[in-house]
Amino acid sequence: MIGLLRGSAVLRTAESEVIVDVGGVGYRVTVTPATAVALCSASAGTNAGHEATVFVHTHVREDAIVLYGFVHDDERRCFEVLLGSHGVGPALALAIVAMLSPAALSTAVLEDDVETLCTVPGVGRKTAARLLIELKSRLDLPDLSGVPAFGATDGADGGPGDALRAARSSRAEARAALSELGYGTDEIRGALDRLRDDVGVEEMLRLALRELASR
Repeated sequence: MIGLLRGSAVLRTAESEVIVDVGGVGYRVTVTPATAVALCSASAGTNAGHEATVFVHTHVREDAIVLYGFVHDDERRCFEVLLGSHGVGPALALAIVAMLSPAALSTAVLEDDVETLCTVPGVGRKTAARLLIELKSRLDLPDLSGVPAFGATDGADGGPGDALRAARSSRAEARAALSELGYGTDEIRGALDRLRDDVGVEEMLRLALRELASR
């Protein structure tokens, strides 16, 4: 797999594609429009010839091998995290990276900012809400250890009754969140009935959304 190219960006073939010459071999690399401009100087036309280091994600399909390139490695890692989310393909992942820097995306996830994700073409409210839940456990986010764990109490360790109430509360919160996302009662019941009671509400939502997306 190709993870990095170092050579000359010699040709901008389209708004979102450049050719990088590495030792006489030209690699077609799909990039964001901003990355294409950064790699190929607009004033130099299509034959920029500038030295370039491109961090690459190699995407293998049945009919093609596509290289996605980024100026910064954190953009590549962000792209790969997005690809691991349900319902996100390379085109949508690249659109998100084009609109939001890794820092801006992390901030949106931390603040549950649906509106910011909805500014990306092709991302609706339901997709944005699902991504916020999934990305909380996948992005390298700051440690919010000051926030008490769900179900934590100030007293002594709870007994079985406390654990049961916490499990029921997690399921109720997950059910309410899925309902707000527009899923029907039968869909929600089918997704949640398969899950154990000993997972937290965020994990329950993530697993339920994965089940719903697979349908």
